[in-house]
Amino acid sequence: MTDPRPMLARALDQTQAMIDTIGADDLALPTPCPEYDVETLLGHLMTVIARIDLALTGNNPLSIPTVTPGVKDFAATWKERRAAADETLANPAVLTMTCTVPWGTIPGAAAIASYTSELATHAWDLAKATGRTDLLDDTIATYCLPLSQQFLPATPRGGHIPFGPVVEVPEDASPYDRLAAWQGRQP
Repeated sequence: MTDPRPMLARALDQTQAMIDTIGADDLALPTPCPEYDVETLLGHLMTVIARIDLALTGNNPLSIPTVTPGVKDFAATWKERRAAADETLANPAVLTMTCTVPWGTIPGAAAIASYTSELATHAWDLAKATGRTDLLDDTIATYCLPLSQQFLPATPRGGHIPFGPVVEVPEDASPYDRLAAWQGRQP
C-alpha cells in the first residue's frame, strides 16, 4: 500500500469544509445514515477525528463514545482535534505500527485508509443532507471505493457488520454514489 496519509489529509480537509458550511438550521436535517441527523452525525465525526489520533498513538479508540456529546462549536472542536491528528500523522512510524480500531487490530496504514473511507462516506452523508454535494472531491471516493470493496464484504451485512446491503447503481454513477451504494446507502 502506498502512503495513505495524503488521501486522509484530503478527506479531513473535505470534512472540515463541509462542517464549516453547516449552520444551526441544518442540524435537525435527516441524513442518509439512518440513525443520525446532521447534528448527531457531526458529533460522530468529532469522535472519528479523535479516534484517528487515539488509534495512531497506541490508545484505545473505543474509550470514547461513538457520538461526542455536548459540542457547542463543531468547527472549532474539529479544528482542535484535527491539529492533534495532524501532529500524530506527521510521524511516518504510524504507517507500520499495529493499532486497535473499532473493527479490529490492523497496521497503521490500513487504519488510515479505513478512516479515509469512513470520512468520505460521512462527508457524502452530510453533503446529501444539506444539499452541498458540490463540495465533494471525487478523487477521494475513487480512492476509497476499491478499498471498501476489498475490506467490506458484500455479504453478510448487518449485526457485527453495521452496513446495509449493497445498493445497485449504474456503472456510470458518480464515484461518491458508487461508494455510498457499497456502504449500503441509497444514492
